Amino acid sequence: MHLSPKLKTILADISLVFVALFWGLGFVAMKDALDTFPTFWLLALRFGSAALIMGLLFRRRLAAVSKEDLRAGAIIGVFLFLGFATQTLGLNYTTPGKQAFLTATYVVIVPLLSWGLRRIFPGILSFLASFVCLVGMGMLTLQEGALSIGKGDLLTLVCAFFFACHLIAIEHFAAKKDPMVLAALQILMVCLLSLPAALVFETWPGFQGGSGLRSIAYTVIFCTIVAFAVQNTAQKFTPSTHTAILLSLESVFGAFAGIYFLGEIFSPRMAAGCALIFVAVLLTEAGPSLLRSVTLRAEAAREKA
Repeated sequence: MHLSPKLKTILADISLVFVALFWGLGFVAMKDALDTFPTFWLLALRFGSAALIMGLLFRRRLAAVSKEDLRAGAIIGVFLFLGFATQTLGLNYTTPGKQAFLTATYVVIVPLLSWGLRRIFPGILSFLASFVCLVGMGMLTLQEGALSIGKGDLLTLVCAFFFACHLIAIEHFAAKKDPMVLAALQILMVCLLSLPAALVFETWPGFQGGSGLRSIAYTVIFCTIVAFAVQNTAQKFTPSTHTAILLSLESVFGAFAGIYFLGEIFSPRMAAGCALIFVAVLLTEAGPSLLRSVTLRAEAAREKA
């Protein structure tokens, strides 16, 4: 069945909302898994298991992998690993709330990077939506008196830059590459980079069973295999600026997951933050059509005058 480019974009955007949902629920799963496994061992287990499963599922596609595929997967995977590594290191020196907000600054970095690299202005609506989203993230995650900048905050800003590079790199390579191959290769790269860090800096805790393994299973299947496969496919049909805004819904879903599963408090200020993030999504999705409609009506009114 042939789908129009507009419908493909809509379906891609909807699929990215589900990715944000999986990652939002993944906050609870990762928190539970971290009670059993240290950071880099957790990353090695998560991405190593996902790489093994994807290798089995897509072995025929991977058997025909080219040097260009390997290069693309390695570049995307390095950015993804650097994002996770700097984020994890930064969390040792800052609060989770501040880190959630500072990580979300990638929604502003993405349109700037896209503009600088592609020399194509993404549109004023992209920057407006990014700014509104950033304000909403601040209201959702920052507490009173949390505006000072420390070492952990600077590391988290670096992590936001790497996550923005990850989105841009996927957009660049996904147009001409098999998305499943790209997903498998970047996942494998994160595993290969996480394992040496785990061996050098951490002690293997051993398998203890319980909820920690169940949480890892969730992050492997939904937050890694499904999420990155869907993201790589979706970014064939939607720009990275759309992707950044839609994936920022991760914070909203994460907040709701914390309330439901962990009994966290949801304040009016957090609700306002969620509302602003939804406004940013609406600006991203419906804004261009509304802007075109207003422009056409204005032109028609001038012609009649």
